[in-house]
Amino acid sequence: MEKYKERIDKIVSEERGAFVDMALAIAARPELGGEEFETCAMLTEALRSRGWTVESPYAGLPTAFNAAAPCRGAGPVLSLMAEYDALPEVGHACGHNLNGVMSLLAGIALARAVGDEIPCEIRVVGTPAEETNGAKVEMSEKGVFDGVSLAMMAHASSGLTRPLYRSLALVPVEFNFKGRSSHAASAPWEGINALNGLQLLFHALDMLRQHVKPDTRIHGVITRGGDAPNVVPDFAQGRFYFRSPSREYLDTVLEKAYDCARGAALSTGTEVSWRHHETSFREVRPDPAVEALTMKVLDEMGIPYSKELHFGGSTDAGDVSWRCPTMHLSFSFTEKEIAAHTREFAALAADRRRVEPGIAAGAKVLARLGLAILQGGAGTGGDER
Repeated sequence: MEKYKERIDKIVSEERGAFVDMALAIAARPELGGEEFETCAMLTEALRSRGWTVESPYAGLPTAFNAAAPCRGAGPVLSLMAEYDALPEVGHACGHNLNGVMSLLAGIALARAVGDEIPCEIRVVGTPAEETNGAKVEMSEKGVFDGVSLAMMAHASSGLTRPLYRSLALVPVEFNFKGRSSHAASAPWEGINALNGLQLLFHALDMLRQHVKPDTRIHGVITRGGDAPNVVPDFAQGRFYFRSPSREYLDTVLEKAYDCARGAALSTGTEVSWRHHETSFREVRPDPAVEALTMKVLDEMGIPYSKELHFGGSTDAGDVSWRCPTMHLSFSFTEKEIAAHTREFAALAADRRRVEPGIAAGAKVLARLGLAILQGGAGTGGDER
């Protein structure tokens, strides 16, 4: 084991400069989910130039890719998941420019370290659009992660590194209210105010929060509320995220939310319909053996971490975890707590001085975890668990 660890550390040290440059270049030109064409080309070229076989587009997704290392022999299958999409207006405020680069650097270091000495298959899978439609969901449904011994990634974060990460199941719902327009001053009685229906739904969901479990989240925005104050709105639209640590419990909350919508429509004389405007995510399914191995790696490297369960936001990696053993490591780049999806976090993700040591350390953790799996540490792969 030690000789492979030494090789991994040496390769990461040799390659880190190029990959830090790449992370900063991605941060400087952020691309939204499904539009990451330049970023995808940059990442795949880095893999091709190092002897990897790359398929892109992949799984029917134009900015996805699947890269295979030049390893030989039948053995464990490792899949390093790479994220690289940005957020509107705040760019890489979730650090995905760091996430994808860490996965690439880890995969390259591990593949070169083991060479032909350990039979295995090492992949880097480019998974776009995590912030919206979550490509990992569709890729999981298409069998991309079936038979994988371990799918893993490190997600940039702050504070303490958290190997016991738990995500929230997510269901996005768009509610559409229809009414009848009229002049709001001369004949308001002729109108049916669709915005009133949507406003009443907001109030009803606010009241519903009192009667759901504390770890359930309901939050939304008005995306259409009318065009002019002197016209009674005949259409109003709101988009909501419903979240819970359990999709099973979340389904019961959703039924109550739909009743709230029906009641709001009935009370205001409007009509209401709803649909899922984005992809739903399942919660991350923990793998205790993989978590224990990850903590062992962190201990060996002297990286401080939290031993408490941590419930973060939602991730499409949750769907992967229901297909194969999965590690979604929340990996800290700074001791200071910085909220994700903020301009402050975007500044962190673009600061060479702060990201260079983090990218190197995160890549080493992933590569060493993969090494432990290759040497029989945990993970058996298989179909849906």
